[in-house]
Amino acid sequence: MKKNRLTGGVLPFLLSAVLVLLAGCADSSVPADDSLQKVLDKKEFVLGLDANYPPMGFTDESGELVGFDLDVAQEVCNRLGVSLVKHPIDWEEKENELNSGTIDCIWNGLSVSAERAEAMNLSEPYMRNELIFIVPASSSAKSVSDLAGRSVGVQSGTTAQEALEGSPLCAEIAMVEFADNLQMLNELTQGRLDAGLIDSVAAYYYIARSEEQFFVLPDSFGEESLAIGFRKDDHALRDRVQEIVSEMKADGTLGAISVKWFGNDITIVK
Repeated sequence: MKKNRLTGGVLPFLLSAVLVLLAGCADSSVPADDSLQKVLDKKEFVLGLDANYPPMGFTDESGELVGFDLDVAQEVCNRLGVSLVKHPIDWEEKENELNSGTIDCIWNGLSVSAERAEAMNLSEPYMRNELIFIVPASSSAKSVSDLAGRSVGVQSGTTAQEALEGSPLCAEIAMVEFADNLQMLNELTQGRLDAGLIDSVAAYYYIARSEEQFFVLPDSFGEESLAIGFRKDDHALRDRVQEIVSEMKADGTLGAISVKWFGNDITIVK
């Protein structure tokens, strides 16, 4: 019995050609994720930060960039075998800095929000945080409702600003925007501002080291989680950094860094 020439010869060839063509199309439409390899090849991991956000990342009295997040990032880089490059950015431009390729991540007390989860590839949360109001100890304000008619400071481009703008309180106060928390806290200290809405990790660190006396209003504006922000498609880099941070939690290194800055281990890494 003779073979069908189409079935025996031409058809398998055509099927092979189609499969090769489809594979080629798939390869061209889905670029390889080389985000981790790029960092390893250039031997640098560029971290974007607000240089005035103690204790997460800030410029100390000697002009050096220091902080909890930077210590953790340095250990991650040690384990990756690359150098850590600390790159101060305008916090309002953080997404543009990230997407333009100027930085490899945003790692400086970045609060998780639905909008940021949509715009970035976020790590698992590593710390919890609250939005709290602080006032001078001499203030007559004892609750958030007492802030009506007063000036309240907030850092531009933060979830604190988003929360305040989205609340009924915003219509009752004079909201004052600042480029960073240190400017706002300085105005509060000088008596030119009535209150400030700020992350608890920054507020308690500042209050503990300030010669001035402050009072934290009992009404929290909500709990947040902090995470590391990567470009949306940079899964390989995000996953490897996440893996190392989890290893640091397991071996006690992350806890030791937390104790250095906060007095105890307040991280929530699994």
